[in-house]
Parts: sequence; C-alpha cells; structure tokens
Amino acid sequence: MNRRQFLATGAAASLAPRAHAQQRPPNVVLILTDNHGAWSLGCYGNRDIRTPHIDKLASEGTLFTQAHSNNAVCSPTRASLLTGLMPSQHGVHTYLGAGLPQIGEGSYNTIAEFATLPKILTSAGYTAGLSGKWHLGDNLNPQEGFSYWVTKPHGSSDGFYDQEIIENRKIRKEPQYLTDFWTDQGIRFIEQNRSNPFFLMLAYNGPYGLGRSMREPIRNAHQAYYANHELPSMPRDTPHPWNHVHSAWLDDIAVRRKYAAEISGIDDGVGRVMDTLGKHGLDQNTLVIFVADQGLASGHSGFWGMGDHTRPLTAFDWTTWIPLIARQPGRVAKGQRSDLLVSTYDVMPSIVSHLGLGSKLPQRPALPGRDFAPVLEGRTVEWDNTVFFEFENVRSIRTAEWKYIERYKQEPNELYHLKSDAGERLNLAGRAEHRQLQESMRKRMYAFFDRYADPKWDLWKGGKSKVNALSADVLGIQNPYGRRQ
Repeated sequence: MNRRQFLATGAAASLAPRAHAQQRPPNVVLILTDNHGAWSLGCYGNRDIRTPHIDKLASEGTLFTQAHSNNAVCSPTRASLLTGLMPSQHGVHTYLGAGLPQIGEGSYNTIAEFATLPKILTSAGYTAGLSGKWHLGDNLNPQEGFSYWVTKPHGSSDGFYDQEIIENRKIRKEPQYLTDFWTDQGIRFIEQNRSNPFFLMLAYNGPYGLGRSMREPIRNAHQAYYANHELPSMPRDTPHPWNHVHSAWLDDIAVRRKYAAEISGIDDGVGRVMDTLGKHGLDQNTLVIFVADQGLASGHSGFWGMGDHTRPLTAFDWTTWIPLIARQPGRVAKGQRSDLLVSTYDVMPSIVSHLGLGSKLPQRPALPGRDFAPVLEGRTVEWDNTVFFEFENVRSIRTAEWKYIERYKQEPNELYHLKSDAGERLNLAGRAEHRQLQESMRKRMYAFFDRYADPKWDLWKGGKSKVNALSADVLGIQNPYGRRQ
C-alpha cells in the first residue's frame, strides 16, 4: 500500500483539538462550483483570472493542492460529494438529462436511499438550505432535509440571465444575474438562520464553460477587465484526436474571456458571503468549504470541456483536478497547503468528523471516503496517497507519480508517468519496462472496486445505471429512459 505519514506545510503548529470548539456546533457553508478547474484560481497559481476573495479564503485556511473528482460530470460527483460513495455504489453514473428524473411525473431523488451530508446534519439539529444547482432529481421539491430550497429545473446552463429557476416549488424566469441571485439567496438563508446551527449548500451553476452560456455576452462587473485580456493561462493548442466537441474553441478568445469573467463573478459572491458571516459574528464558528464538482479543460492538452466531451470517454487530470479549500479560524490551520491526494468521496466523512459527528456516519454501504479532518488541524496523519475514478466504462487509479486508466470493452488502456508527463500525452501502457507496475496498479484498482462496488450498480459486472449512460452501447446495457443522452 502507498501509505506514508503526512504533514501539511504552512501551518506553524497543530491547532487546538476539538474540545476547544465553540459550545454551539459550527455552521457549515459548502460553496460548490460547476465545471471549475483548480488551475483557474490565483491561489493555485493563475495570474490571469481575478479571484481575490477565494485567494483570501485559502490564505486564511487550508488549501489542498491535489484534490481530484471521482467522476467527469456533474450529477455523479454531486452524489459522491453528499454521500461519500462511488458511482458504482450510488448508481448515478452520468449527468441527469432534461426531464426525468429531474422534472415531471415520475421524477425522483437519485440518492434518496442513502445517508447524506444534509441528512446527517439535520438529524443533529442543523437547518439546511440549498441555493443553486441540485441536478440530482425531483428538483421541484426540497430534498435530503433541506427546508430552504431555491434551485434550477435542470442541470445544464444555457446562460446566466433570464434563466428558469425553482422557488416555492414553482418554475419561473429570473432576470437577475444568476450568480448574484444564488449569492443573495444564500445570504438570506444565513441571516434567517444565524441564531441556530445551519448548513448552507451554495451551488453556483458557473463558471460552467460550455454550450450557449459561453456565447452569452459578459454582463457582470468584470466585463471591462477581460475585454482585451489574452488569458495566456488557457493554452492555445492543436485539438487532441479525442476532442469530441468545441474544437473551434481552442483558439476562441471570446469563450476564454467569458469563462474567466464567470469565475470572477463567483469570487464576488464568495466575498459577500464571507462579509455576511463576519457582520453577524459567525466567522469563528463557521466551517467554509470551497470545492468544484469536477474540472474543465480550457485548451489543456488540446481539449475543451470535461471527460464526456471526448471519445472515448477519458479520465485525464484536467477533468479531475479541482479546488478544495477549507476555512474556520481557530479550527482549520491558517495558510496551510496540503499535498495529500484527496477525492470527492473524502469530503463528506471529513466534514462530519470535523463537526464531531463521526458516530452518525453510515456503516452500510461501506464508505471509500477517508477522514482528512486531522489535516485541517495541521496534524500528521497516515494516508494511502491514492485516488480512484470511474465514469461509466472508464476507471482509473492515480498516485502522486502514476496514473493507470482502463476501459471496459473498449481500447486503449493508458499509463502515464505524471511526474515527467503532467499533460498525459505519452501513453506507456503495454511497454515491457512498465508491465509489472501496470499490473500492480491494475490489481489495486480491481481490489478497490471489488470491495466497494454494489453489484446492482456495477456497470462492469452487469449492473444498471439510474440515469441514461453515454456508453450504453459499449457496456451492453439498457438505458432506463430508452434513449441516448
């Protein structure tokens, strides 16, 4: 096993243990962004895109330099974020398309049978509010213990102005800039519930980076700043042969400027939320988590989009590398940068542990998610520095140095030496000199899924999907809604 004693850098000393926590349980604000690569933020080294408030959040807390999503698209990663489970455990293998199971007769919540972060927190006395994108089903009705519920009828984003939203279980058009609207609603929830423990899931539908939303003119406060910006942090490259859509965007400066402006719009919202917490004296006793559902390529290695915008489907780092930042003064180490490899499925159990509610974590299904709460306090922890990924017929295992990718009923398999080939351009799979390493990683990957996958939802062993699968033909399965997405 790839275990080692891990100590994050940047923290002067371990923080006081949980006994020093405030008498009232800490509030939780989970800020979730959509299709958002870590590379795009100043605190991760970007010098083009303005993110002063997110950068400040990182400087006042702990930033994970190597956080990765466990899937390539929105619904599965959100399901994993809230349950601590893999797609082959919760059954959500790809994004929910328009209509069922999101809206209409027969719609349903795809994670209703599981213990989730909001369910655990509301059972402990928290009030839970959602402002933003849900994309997990039965969108018209509050789910998972949320009593405050303002969301979208669907998952995709055609734009950020004059878009449909759900409020009071009704669909209407909202003329306001959606990023500001979600922030306003989140602040309203905080102010309404500031006297008692609360959990806010502020789920922006930006920066998105895809479809018609990127052709919508920039209308937020950052239009002038990006009007003539060349944004060199977004590479101009020849399209990769597997790039399935958006090839013309690889040299489209207008799309780049729109994506950057939407990131800065979110940053404004983060600043307003943090100001609200300070204004009401909630700053010290609120755990703030900033994370994305999955990453996005913006020219990187000749791709634009996510892992579903390639053929075959892929598991490259540009799909999986996400920002993950935690802040709570006095409880989370200030200015700490952790190189620990962590995944989407680690977030839920770590938040629950940080809050002292570990006894409420479910025993079944078994959680692959691990507890990095001690790292937040600047403490040393033993850690298997490995993360796993699955997206329909694609699975991977990643260590700090190597990544192995395998496809079910499809070629090729891939092996990359990440230390010398960060762009994952040189496939070393099948080479004699790496045969032993490849087989060792393959065995570890199979052992992981043999341990955790539920046969009912294990697509590699004849299981089903709760939603239509992009690779249904390859997998040889029936899509539940009788059509390709």
